[in-house]
Amino acid sequence: MADDHSGNRSMIVQELNAIQQKFGYLPEEELRAFSKRSQIPMYRLHEVASFFPHYRLKPPATGTVLICRDLACHLAGASRLLQTLKATARETDERIEVGGVSCLGQCDRAPALLINDQVIWGQTESQLRALTRDSVHQRTRGVHDELDKGPTGWQIDPYEGQPRYEAVGLMLDGELSPEKMIQELELSGLFGLGGAGGATHGKWSEVRKEPGATKYIVCNADESEPAAFKDRELLLRVPHLVIEGMTLAALTVGAEKGYLYIRHEYHDQIAAVEAALAEARERGILGQRILGSDRTFELEVFISPGGYICGEQTALLEAMEDRRAEPRNRPPQPMKAGLWGCPTVLNNVETLAWTPAIALKGGKWYAGLGVNGATGMRFVSISGDVKRPGVYELPFGGTVGELIKHAGGLKGTQSVQAIAPSGPSGGFLPARLRVDQVSRKFAERFFTGGRTEMSILDLPLDKPTMRMLDVPLLSAVVVIGSEANLLDLAKNCLEFYRNESCGKCVPCRIGSQKLVEIAEDLIQHHGAMSPQRAEAIDDLATAMIQTSICGLGQVAPLPLTTLMTYFPNLFRKTDLPKTRS
Repeated sequence: MADDHSGNRSMIVQELNAIQQKFGYLPEEELRAFSKRSQIPMYRLHEVASFFPHYRLKPPATGTVLICRDLACHLAGASRLLQTLKATARETDERIEVGGVSCLGQCDRAPALLINDQVIWGQTESQLRALTRDSVHQRTRGVHDELDKGPTGWQIDPYEGQPRYEAVGLMLDGELSPEKMIQELELSGLFGLGGAGGATHGKWSEVRKEPGATKYIVCNADESEPAAFKDRELLLRVPHLVIEGMTLAALTVGAEKGYLYIRHEYHDQIAAVEAALAEARERGILGQRILGSDRTFELEVFISPGGYICGEQTALLEAMEDRRAEPRNRPPQPMKAGLWGCPTVLNNVETLAWTPAIALKGGKWYAGLGVNGATGMRFVSISGDVKRPGVYELPFGGTVGELIKHAGGLKGTQSVQAIAPSGPSGGFLPARLRVDQVSRKFAERFFTGGRTEMSILDLPLDKPTMRMLDVPLLSAVVVIGSEANLLDLAKNCLEFYRNESCGKCVPCRIGSQKLVEIAEDLIQHHGAMSPQRAEAIDDLATAMIQTSICGLGQVAPLPLTTLMTYFPNLFRKTDLPKTRS
């Protein structure tokens, strides 16, 4: 259970998770029994249970088969597979339910499925039809081979797969002071690698300076962005680095409690983290009197009840405090008033995992790993129409072309039609960028000597470059081949944001649905775009970007607006009256 600074205990989400795991849903009688023994009103339980997609308030079908419907899986034929498996279910047993589900974090193994709450990938269509037929008998476990957890050779791991927690030892011995740790982070240039992009040293420094005896460390492992799955591999292969990073943060800022918030679909990763936590406790790295010192740091796993919105840091905190995961208005920032109103360091998995190596090798070492004027390294998830989708450790400043080369190039005879540089959150960029499509700063950097075009393959994947294109820097790149239908993909991305909007703010709640309707109409009319329609889309996008509370509503229009900017040939100019816009 999670303790707040006033002695109250967070228990609703954990208890609902336990009930759901036992029964497959939340029986009314179980909720009433929980309410009675905890003295928590039923309306509070329903308030939480009705919000999160993981919870079922009614018994599920005897067999449930859910196909990931988002970007990489959609590109890999998920829509057709959905219809195939629905037909299989109808022919087999009416007790089998087949439907869609949001991204499962298996984009390199697309299409992925959730069968009886087990994540399934790497199966042929005939095997999936068999699994669908067998779902009424709960025959889904043991489908996959054992996942590789061996040493990686990654720069991020100074221990080469053998956890030694030497950086924690340095801090406890006094060789590495909190001030020195923050200084090395500043020299490194390490920033948030989950999307927000805040300076890591700034967060740690601010929380360290905040008054009060109670502070928290929270790791955001709710990796739910379509096309993002690099944290999945870090949690599976090097969980000790995440644990040590959280411990370093705690020793630096004066926290004694931490939580690793992880999405519930990451079953193997949860097991890997729990095993690493048990080993760390046994070795005295966690708990009371760490390594014989007078310092304490308790760390536990908090399993998410689901929902893309929980990736937004304040929504995540709301879920941990047993409320609906609706983003908070800011300020205050979590560094001042985070979990239970206390100062909180909230970092992404990869950000925390880099800190032990920085502590041991220095901030200048990390900064020097970049190329072409950029600093540092990062992990990139690449999926889509490439031969070897997966996770690659690459320097900042490397180009799109180099990333695609790591992934084996494009499948078949396809050429690059577009890339989604941050999953759907960055919209789509074309195979060739024109000078009239980009900002003045971008043009001044890349369009020198009279050039008017550049290949997307030459585009550096670093923070300043992405900022000049108004694209958030996530570590999720989808390569889209020449055979894909971009309008259809844009509609798919817009549907994702519509489905995952928490509904708290009107611009996002109404705007995300309106964008889907516009995309459907454009497809129906083969891209017919009147000036009035274009103006309406721009106005809607501007309103969402400027007035939505969180990043979801701010990036939701990009799949459509970037097509309008970079792919004008997809749209036919027309004077048709605008409809459904």
